[in-house]
Amino acid sequence: MNIAFLTAHEGVEQVELTEPWQAVTGAGHTPRLVSVEPGRIQAFDHLDKADTFPVDEVVADASVSDYAGLVLPGGVANPDFLRMDEQAVAFVRGFFEAGKPVAAICHAPWTLVEADVVRGRTLTSWPSLRTDIRNAGGTWVDEQVRICREGPNILITSRKPDDLKAFCSAFLTEFARRTAGAGTGS
Repeated sequence: MNIAFLTAHEGVEQVELTEPWQAVTGAGHTPRLVSVEPGRIQAFDHLDKADTFPVDEVVADASVSDYAGLVLPGGVANPDFLRMDEQAVAFVRGFFEAGKPVAAICHAPWTLVEADVVRGRTLTSWPSLRTDIRNAGGTWVDEQVRICREGPNILITSRKPDDLKAFCSAFLTEFARRTAGAGTGS
């Protein structure tokens, strides 16, 4: 399975990128870093610069059909940059339109709000997004992991880095289930 990890050029919370990435590779799948600019992205450990990571594909050239699912890591700045990029927002929306699973953690649902895909959905996030999600027509809950099946696709969300183990387990299970149901292998 090819899994897209969408990030901005900077501001992604490093652990919310690296732990899901390792979970995907550990399960025998292929993660690909998709970003708004070529080159390398700058990750952060909260507000401090951390490591950089090479971009595999620029979102302008990316196709939803090449991926079994999408992971949206958080970080405060990352989704804020993404929601201002029309191609990134369209890429996210494309997974919902194609019925493909999406996993988002922490502040990442800001991008979902911008893509107008939370209406009628139940999800969790970092608590400060609660009002944004409600204003966009979603239902916010304070849970470690929320799997929402009410919509065109499976949406898996988590609140924060402390939820990463449960988040990774949930999205890998749901991505594999969806892919098996679609008749495509890893």
